[in-house]
Amino acid sequence: MLSVLRIQNLALVDQLVWELGQGLVGVTGETGAGKSVIVGALKLVLGERADKGLIRTGESSCTVEAVFDLADSSAIDTVLEEAGLSSCEDGQLIIRRVVGEKGNRQFVNDSPATLTLLKNLADRLVDLHGPGEQQSLHSVERQLGMLDAYAGSGKKLTQYRQAWRLFTEARESYEELKSSEEAGDAELELLRHKQAEIEGAAINLDEVASLEERYQQISNGARLGELASEAAGLLTGESGVVTRLSEVQRLARELERLDAGNEERFAGLEAAMVELEELANSLQDYLSELEVDPKEARELEEKVDLLESLKRKYGPTLAEVVATGEAAATRLDTMENRGERLSELQEAMAQAATQVQEAGKELSRIRKRGAPRISKEVKSHLRDLGFKQAEFEAVLSKRKEAGPNGLEEVEFQFGPNPGEPLKPLRKVGSSGELARVMLAIKSALAEKDQTPLMVFDEIDANVGGEVAAAVGRKMAGLGEAHQVVSITHFPQVAAVAANHYLVGKVVEKGRTFSRLREVNGKERVAELVRMLGGGGEEAHSMARKLLESK
Repeated sequence: MLSVLRIQNLALVDQLVWELGQGLVGVTGETGAGKSVIVGALKLVLGERADKGLIRTGESSCTVEAVFDLADSSAIDTVLEEAGLSSCEDGQLIIRRVVGEKGNRQFVNDSPATLTLLKNLADRLVDLHGPGEQQSLHSVERQLGMLDAYAGSGKKLTQYRQAWRLFTEARESYEELKSSEEAGDAELELLRHKQAEIEGAAINLDEVASLEERYQQISNGARLGELASEAAGLLTGESGVVTRLSEVQRLARELERLDAGNEERFAGLEAAMVELEELANSLQDYLSELEVDPKEARELEEKVDLLESLKRKYGPTLAEVVATGEAAATRLDTMENRGERLSELQEAMAQAATQVQEAGKELSRIRKRGAPRISKEVKSHLRDLGFKQAEFEAVLSKRKEAGPNGLEEVEFQFGPNPGEPLKPLRKVGSSGELARVMLAIKSALAEKDQTPLMVFDEIDANVGGEVAAAVGRKMAGLGEAHQVVSITHFPQVAAVAANHYLVGKVVEKGRTFSRLREVNGKERVAELVRMLGGGGEEAHSMARKLLESK
């Protein structure tokens, strides 16, 4: 669920820390009080594009932060890991959006993120519905997802998509090879030459560094020998450091014999002598290494020249040279065995197509059983929501050919008036009707929909009386399986909320601010009375009855 929403300097809100509870959360307030800021803030953290016009006057930036506590974060963790981000810690996801005059930034669990990632997370976190915003119901692909969720076909859908992926990969490989021209003699000869030239160099990338180091050593052998010999002479010559230090050692022993206090003074001398002698021996070994066999030098020079030549032709790095050789070998194998490879791909494609059909038929059986059941249940919820004679049907139609989501498509059709033909939801013109249809579908999916938060922004517009009360009851029912936030003008909806928040405007020092606070007891009754449009005893009595009936 959404546990905390923090807003800073967004429109009329200077500072807001909103800690939400579970179940149905009602948000009310007079028109223009700032209720829309809440929805606007959620849209920002869900990846909607923003502009600096959202920033509160006089400020340079605004910030919105949403903290989600997830009972199961596995789906979200998968999205984060695919984006290269760390998974949620203890199921907590934090999304922060900063809108500034000079640019916008977004963060997920304190790591920089893209708007694309926020939108991917949004699909799994929040289902947002408002007047004219039921796009998810217009999408036949989303409708198919709703049917699958209701019918419990997730496992079969996964199996089908695996088969479909194998089929499309085989088809793409086949089409690519089939459409490519057969290689001519000149191209085949060029590929053979390139492969032979690179493979003949026997490039071992792990040994290149040591080879180049040895080449540099041989190339500079004369100067290196000269320097090393001079250094060795200074160490071990007649007047060298080691010889002079031997004399110091003799004097030190005599001093220690006559005065034991000198022992500590010369404690490091012995170690210095050992190290210098080791250095002298090492220089002698190094001089031996510099004595190069002319044959080795010639072979090494030829090897380096060859590698440099290959880098100029196929590089600029040896890794790219190797990759070029491998690509040439693969292309040559494909071209020389084109007919055989086409037959193999054709067979693989036919086998995958069979698997697609078999998996698709299993998926279709589940969908065909689920379609009439969801139709019946949605129709029942529509009756509760005031559509006493409405019809609803999930209509399945077979595709001309298999697609990424199965062998058929579904389209939800709705008819509010008896005797009139059902129409696809995308052709339903009334936002009020569409909002209630959406609520009926969500009610049918309540136990199967995994979206943790549902937000209804004034979807109860254009209804009233008993219908508004029915809308409230449906939302409260959804609140038993999800966290539901309802921004509403209707007391029948607000009264059944588990928690009721009031948005209002205040003027302080000549500036206008939006404030949000929870209302209980007499304050909640007073807000319901205001929403009922009256201040008399009758309105107070009705408000109390609404609260008692929840």
